[in-house]
Amino acid sequence: MPSLIEDYALLSDCRTGALVSREGSVDWLCLPRFDAPSVFGALLGEPANGRWSLRPRGEATVVDRRYLPDTFILVTRWQTGTGVAEVQEMLALHRHRSDLVRRVVGVTGTVEFETELRLHFDYSRTLPWVRQVGTPDAPALRATAGPEAVVVTGVALRAKDHAHTATFAVDAGVHRDLVLTRFPSYENPPEPLDVEEAFATTRTWWQGWASGIAHDDAHRDQVVRSLLVLRALTNRDTGGIVAAATTSLPEQFGGSRNWDYRFVWLRDASLTLEVLITHGYLQEAHHWRRWLLRAIAGEPHEVQIMYGIAGERDLPERELADLPGYGGARPVRIGNAAVTQYQGDVIGEVLVALEQARLAGLEEGDFSWPLQRALIGRVLDDLDRPDNGIWEIRGEPRWFTHSRVMMWTAFDRGVRAVREHGLPGDADRWERARDRLRAEIEERGVSGDGHFVQHYDSTEVDASLLVLPQVGFCAADDPRMHRTVQRMEETLLRDGFLLRYRTGSGVDGLPGDEHPFLACSFWLVEQYAASGRTADAHALMDRLMAVPNEVGLLSEEYDAVERRHVGNTPQALSHLALIRAADALAGHSGRAAHRR
Repeated sequence: MPSLIEDYALLSDCRTGALVSREGSVDWLCLPRFDAPSVFGALLGEPANGRWSLRPRGEATVVDRRYLPDTFILVTRWQTGTGVAEVQEMLALHRHRSDLVRRVVGVTGTVEFETELRLHFDYSRTLPWVRQVGTPDAPALRATAGPEAVVVTGVALRAKDHAHTATFAVDAGVHRDLVLTRFPSYENPPEPLDVEEAFATTRTWWQGWASGIAHDDAHRDQVVRSLLVLRALTNRDTGGIVAAATTSLPEQFGGSRNWDYRFVWLRDASLTLEVLITHGYLQEAHHWRRWLLRAIAGEPHEVQIMYGIAGERDLPERELADLPGYGGARPVRIGNAAVTQYQGDVIGEVLVALEQARLAGLEEGDFSWPLQRALIGRVLDDLDRPDNGIWEIRGEPRWFTHSRVMMWTAFDRGVRAVREHGLPGDADRWERARDRLRAEIEERGVSGDGHFVQHYDSTEVDASLLVLPQVGFCAADDPRMHRTVQRMEETLLRDGFLLRYRTGSGVDGLPGDEHPFLACSFWLVEQYAASGRTADAHALMDRLMAVPNEVGLLSEEYDAVERRHVGNTPQALSHLALIRAADALAGHSGRAAHRR
């Protein structure tokens, strides 16, 4: 059984991520990208599925675990009966290679360490060919499987039952560097990493990026960490922003709601861009807009809701038999069938983000506005089409109120771009479509009791309705929003946190249940703050601020009874919603302040 989800810390080089448990085991690593096959897959099974354990021998206690300030360099301090030692580890930032570095530093006394390396490539489907390639003075182990290879240096590893093990000791003031380097198997291994330089470069890069963050309220430290998480999930080569670092961590322990989140959802990426732009990171918006142009390419009417990290379109969903799943939660999935869904809200989210970039000073390029205009044309073509909604239901398409509002938003942003910024476009036609949608939503998307509904054939509520005032469709203190929030409090609050919707309503076409969705609870904080319920906003935010783990990471959902993280981690949507909630409590008026 792998560690609790909240016991993992993330290492990132802005291309991929490693998850390291409190017990010193790297249980998840895909190379060279987040969406590549795993080299270490014990997170979704057991040690035999691949891991790299490094910890003191015998009894030892973790007395401190933290990131170096404003970085993803993880420091774990161990206390033993013979001394104290630290493990300092990172994915080194480098333009042309992938290196996982694990430095063991003696602090006091002498501490003996043990390490076990289990390499199991391609989602645990391929055992590599392993051989010794170093010298007695510079031991090295090379593992090859098809096109992939790694070399591990720094310690003399010996084979034992499909694993390689070693022990060594460090005295006070002494350190030892263990490095795993990935390279194509048909090439020679790269030159050994200059570890001192790599630590300095990686630390300087992360701290330099974080130095521009301006946020001074009570939640500053968590806001900074959350912004760093968003950057860690953004590919520094392509600009693609993945939704999470993992696949198939369950929404219900032991259940089948297990999805692959290592791709670029247009919605999640757009929401990420908004908070990055709000905090001054306009270059990321420029980089992602170029990614969008490449991904959508020559036919915006064929736009998908999600793509691969470099803009790949083909993301077929498959089930893996060789990984037993986190705590037995099966199936383990790679790819995501939602890629074929129609979700009516997505283009609205893209246009909101690109408008915010425009308002922040990012100039429209030769293709960026024509692309947005073509996307509005896609919304026009789909005006009378039901969809699968923001939550990617696998039941029958519906007329989801949130989706219809985001279509309204797409037309609204188009009209404003023409009339306020002088860009070319058929603003009159878009305005007619916008006004038609408003009339429809106010007639069919509001219950007889006066609250907004999940979809037109229901009286249920859905947490996505909290987005309506965020995008300017109505005010936060609109009587319909007051009634909607009241209904959510009656039906969706579970142990003080907010569900996305009632799974028992049958709308999603899936078996089982799920836990409260963290982003939705942060949306509720934002709604409380915007509608004058300040005490409720602070009370809910205080509950939420107890959820991040000791290094500030959030998963997708939260089991408040067992106090456990649930779902894929770290989750971009959770972190960006935290930032927005903190901004709202600090007095910032939100996404649509200039629209109302």
